[in-house]
Amino acid sequence: MALLTKAVKGTQDMLPEETGKQRFLENTLFDIAASFGFREIRTPVFEHTELFQRGVGETTDVVQKEMYTFDDKGGRSITLRPEGTAGAVRSFLEHGMFNDALPKKLCYLLNCYRYEKPQAGRWREFQQFGVETLGAASPAADAEIISLASHIFEELDISGISLEINSIGCPECRKNYHAALKEYFSAHKDSLCQTCLDRLDKNPMRILDCKSPVCKEIAAASPVILDYLCDDCKAHFDAVKNYLDGMCIEYAVNPRIVRGLDYYTRTVFEFISSEIGAQGTVCGGGRYDGLIEELGGPVIPALGFGLGTGRLKLVMESQGKVLPDDSGCDIYIAPMDTEAGIRAMALVSELRSNFVSAQTDIVGRSLKAQMKYADKIGARYTAVIGSDEIAQGTVNVKNMLSGESTPVALEDFDEGFIRLCAQDAAKGIGVDPENGTGFSDIFGL
Repeated sequence: MALLTKAVKGTQDMLPEETGKQRFLENTLFDIAASFGFREIRTPVFEHTELFQRGVGETTDVVQKEMYTFDDKGGRSITLRPEGTAGAVRSFLEHGMFNDALPKKLCYLLNCYRYEKPQAGRWREFQQFGVETLGAASPAADAEIISLASHIFEELDISGISLEINSIGCPECRKNYHAALKEYFSAHKDSLCQTCLDRLDKNPMRILDCKSPVCKEIAAASPVILDYLCDDCKAHFDAVKNYLDGMCIEYAVNPRIVRGLDYYTRTVFEFISSEIGAQGTVCGGGRYDGLIEELGGPVIPALGFGLGTGRLKLVMESQGKVLPDDSGCDIYIAPMDTEAGIRAMALVSELRSNFVSAQTDIVGRSLKAQMKYADKIGARYTAVIGSDEIAQGTVNVKNMLSGESTPVALEDFDEGFIRLCAQDAAKGIGVDPENGTGFSDIFGL
């Protein structure tokens, strides 16, 4: 029978073989953010279109070319979120979080949507992990955000990631820079693409972010923002670099980084990999001191970053890194007959009440077929139960990694099994050599 339909172009399914690894990655990201004091926020998948037009910027590629925008049945213009910051700031304002103790540190993991050409590491539906610090003007906050991203790459043992930083100044010092850019690019009007011609009067800095090879070549010789920074922005950028030096975080100053969204001010940065092709930016962010005011709130400084988990996994795969799978079966109990099946079902029920992943036969397989199934689902332990085991009150539990069998009493079987896992972990025989996880991880021992 032919399939009715397939997944929409630019989207992908995440199958059970990958979801356990994805959950491990997500937990790692949230754990690192929590160690920096960030707490999770969850926002709707769609917002009023105006939020992104005003927040992200009408001259950006995201707003001009990539947003999924539609009118709902009430005639309101709605957009699937293309990034996470605008929604987080909207929530920060709508719920009066600016009245709380500042800075407010928020983190999130979101599905985002952009209509662009699907390619390696770039999908029309993609997952973004992000952090936002709201209410901190100090350059120390910039350095902390960059440090958080750096910690993620260290914790995941990812190498070959380079950090590039820049300052794009404040609205005041950018006035002179915009004038210089407008003068420079006006001399190349005949060669600029139509999109950049439209940007020339509205926001000439956006031309620096154009993907057209011709516009890129022209922009390569354009004036540099660092030559136009005011004294305050220079001092801020120097302080950020001093903090990074103090934490021994290596970086390179790249005066061509502007980032693709209009809300950025002062510090911008990118973590780049050379191992995933042209789309090498794995994590990018910076400061956006004017965004909260632009969205109708008070003058509150803010900053953050976004990290695409898809690109992050691409980098890990290119380096042969394997994410541990935090799912799977901890123990499979194989019954030999109907009476044993009833007892096995009771045992797995007790184990599940203690958050142990336990399975038993539910389709009437033979013992041999059950053991094959247990192997296919990666059961870490197995146990066979029949009339003899029920009469004796014990069952042998086999560690499938070491091959060692240990008798465990059927009475309080759940407690006995967890103790066995702890003993195996202490002896080092509960460690999976392929992905580095052990039973101590599974049971939090």
